[in-house]
Amino acid sequence: MVCWWCGDEECGFNSVKVDKENNVVIWKDFSQFSETNEKCHYFRLERVFAALDADHIAGYCTLAKNDCIPDVSYTPYIGFLFVGEQYRGNRLSEKLILSAVAYAKELGFDKVYLVSDHVNLYEKYGFVKIDEKEAPWGAKETIFMHLA
Repeated sequence: MVCWWCGDEECGFNSVKVDKENNVVIWKDFSQFSETNEKCHYFRLERVFAALDADHIAGYCTLAKNDCIPDVSYTPYIGFLFVGEQYRGNRLSEKLILSAVAYAKELGFDKVYLVSDHVNLYEKYGFVKIDEKEAPWGAKETIFMHLA
């Protein structure tokens, strides 16, 4: 199978593996890889972090190379952050964000970004506003940065 990131058949970015680390489930979008494989620079980056309550997903977020704002040099992004209504107020968002930030740091990134139209939400988790851009649907979105 050809890697959709780099176009290389040998990359190994082609299936899903699930690990559980500190009660956060991590979907790893690869099955055969080498830690030294440098052909595809982002094949180790893409992740979904999920908080579980027994067999139910209480919340999740992603870590990805890009987000919805085109033509910017920022990477990686935390995205699709969601916590189910019945689980809100338990700091799951913070735990998911910190898991994604820690993983980005392990990969050697010193900054992580997030796009949102929410005001005074992500700042409490250590994000600072660094930019504002128009999204493809026409709305102004804020780009936040967090030091990893």
